[in-house]
Amino acid sequence: MSWKLAWELRWVRKSSKAMSVSLEHLTAGSGSFHQRDLVKVSHLIMVVRADPIICGHSTEARNLAEAGIEMGLESVHIVTYPIDVLEESGLPLKPLETVSHYSAGIKVCRPNPVGDYKVLDGRLGYALSGELVDILHGLHGRVMLMDLYLVPHGQMVMNAVRTFENVERSPDVFTVGEAVGSDITNVVRNALEAGQTGAAQMVLANYLDHDLPVAVSEFTRDMIIESGEAVDAELGTDFANQLRKRVQISYPAIDTVAYISIEENLQRVDEVLSSRALERDGYVMFLSRIAPAKGVDDLIAAYRESELYGVKKLIICGNGPMKEQIRGLVCEDPSIEVLDDVSDEEKGALMYGCYAWCLPSKPQPEFVETFGIAVAEKMLAGGLGPVITTETGGIPEASGGNCLQHAAGDIEALRDCLNEVASMSDD
Repeated sequence: MSWKLAWELRWVRKSSKAMSVSLEHLTAGSGSFHQRDLVKVSHLIMVVRADPIICGHSTEARNLAEAGIEMGLESVHIVTYPIDVLEESGLPLKPLETVSHYSAGIKVCRPNPVGDYKVLDGRLGYALSGELVDILHGLHGRVMLMDLYLVPHGQMVMNAVRTFENVERSPDVFTVGEAVGSDITNVVRNALEAGQTGAAQMVLANYLDHDLPVAVSEFTRDMIIESGEAVDAELGTDFANQLRKRVQISYPAIDTVAYISIEENLQRVDEVLSSRALERDGYVMFLSRIAPAKGVDDLIAAYRESELYGVKKLIICGNGPMKEQIRGLVCEDPSIEVLDDVSDEEKGALMYGCYAWCLPSKPQPEFVETFGIAVAEKMLAGGLGPVITTETGGIPEASGGNCLQHAAGDIEALRDCLNEVASMSDD
């Protein structure tokens, strides 16, 4: 790869003295950057679907923001959506009272939509782009402006930056576009299937407009390049070659200290578990969005056929489009419980205390697991229970293979993994 962004804001470890968001760590392999790109960053702005949304991007944005303040940035802004818009969106949300507060110095901006009923679309896009412009007017020094989940945030970022082209003062901005996979691949695939090649071209062009386009895993990068090849085949463009040259890997940021320090306070773990009528090593755990691609239905079926059924409880933690369906499926089963109100503070303790932790993710047309942040979080949390998961998408990059794996969608193989855990000794 021609560019390497070595900033320990990724895989965040708050106590590490090695952390730096200095672009002095950006080493050139081509002549496309100038000396101004090697200036220390003073401010961080992120555009993201932030808390209370249940997704890896909101977690990553929080971790990056906290690390930025810990490392001495002058300011950190998270630009995101109004709460009422999120509540009406149908996206899976945490209960507001369970969301942890941000540290002092982190400002969360939720601008209201711009315009009125005559504006059929784009009201939120203009609001978020305008908020970025307002923030940039007030900052001095180098600014890293990052969008997590490219569509539609990449357009908001680049629109904001371009509004300064014809004004006297231009901010010193370095743009980073982070793609998770489906934010590019789904749009490109659907656009090409519908004959809307212009939309597919716009997505890839916007991604490459960023100073640094990054992907959350090698798997994601490969998927994006394949999307480029599909567009090239239709339009005779050269997207795939440009993507191969420029897209870097930037694994999602995780606050590792929050997890590896859990075993230092087992009293707190027991308090969290007791509040849920649980005990250490007494339950199997699922924690993710409750959606078809996460395989929670497979887990329930496999668990009911396993040696753990009725011996170790199964707790399903999360929210999502399948929640009520899953509730209906297990409502009369005392061995299975759905918890849709797990707080950020409880999550790590529950991971540590489980007998086994399962994410039987399986590829679906609308979603493929491109990394698996929760897999990495559980492995950092430790505890007796092993991870049971699949080799879907980017999960092997998160697990390193240090888990029990089964074929995606194979309920019998998942049952066998549960039985293998049942046969293990505590040693």
